[in-house]
Amino acid sequence: MAAFHVNKNKKMILFKKANDLIKDLSQQKSIGRQVGFVPTMGALHPGHMSLIETSKKQTGLTICSIFVNPTQFNDPKDFQKYPQTLEQDIYQLERAGTDFLFLPEVAEMYPEGFEGLESYDLGYLETILEGKYRPGHFQGVCQIIHRFLKIVEPDHLYMGQKDYQQCMVIKRLLQEMQSKIVLHNCPTKREKDGLAMSSRNMRLNSIQRQNATGIFKALTFLKKNIQPGNLADPINQATQLLTKNNFKIDYVEISNARTLQPVRQWDGKQNLIALVAAFQDEIRLIDNMILNDELN
Repeated sequence: MAAFHVNKNKKMILFKKANDLIKDLSQQKSIGRQVGFVPTMGALHPGHMSLIETSKKQTGLTICSIFVNPTQFNDPKDFQKYPQTLEQDIYQLERAGTDFLFLPEVAEMYPEGFEGLESYDLGYLETILEGKYRPGHFQGVCQIIHRFLKIVEPDHLYMGQKDYQQCMVIKRLLQEMQSKIVLHNCPTKREKDGLAMSSRNMRLNSIQRQNATGIFKALTFLKKNIQPGNLADPINQATQLLTKNNFKIDYVEISNARTLQPVRQWDGKQNLIALVAAFQDEIRLIDNMILNDELN
């Protein structure tokens, strides 16, 4: 049985226990419904809602999870300060027509605690960009997503392209699982001034919020100014744009969009992506932009 009906009219059902969710899901799957899954950590914004909308268009049953996963935070302070807006999140999911919401406690997802957790072979993805600056982060991401996928067993998985490297990590996880789940990397949703929508934006004060648009400006500069040849100069200029907006920078990188390997000398043909991670004071923001032809 489900935990309770959040809204009888909208018919979104909230589950706190995996076994209850599995039981109801099996009934839905038995009548041929394809399942779409949107994993989140809450503090939902229109970017999340666009994932729900896409799932609803493509599948017969849409499930969202809200779970702030402790194992993917390499900075405990970042975990403690992660925005919590559950009441508003539930309201948004109801309005979007979400079918099931899975809202587990930590003990439900990690019944044995945090000792001896699984380790995943992520190759070079764990040594570059986010992997380099957030050691252990992607292991934590895989630990929780693997758990969710074993419970939900969806047909389709929806994630945002803002977390570009994470999408690549999840693709690798699905390969390791030998899973037939279809991963959809959905376009980044942006504010009117270009800032990528993110739960962390809620923590920005008015000055930081104004400065934060510098990331989009830097990415747009790279998109407009790359030329075949050495890429050091446009990267340096984009870095200066961020510095002028009071950013402390982890990285400004141009990479092969299919592999994320850095590109220093461009042949004019490779698909390129620019990626940025930088801090407004203690708030870390990431974003990316495909620089030339869109990926097929």
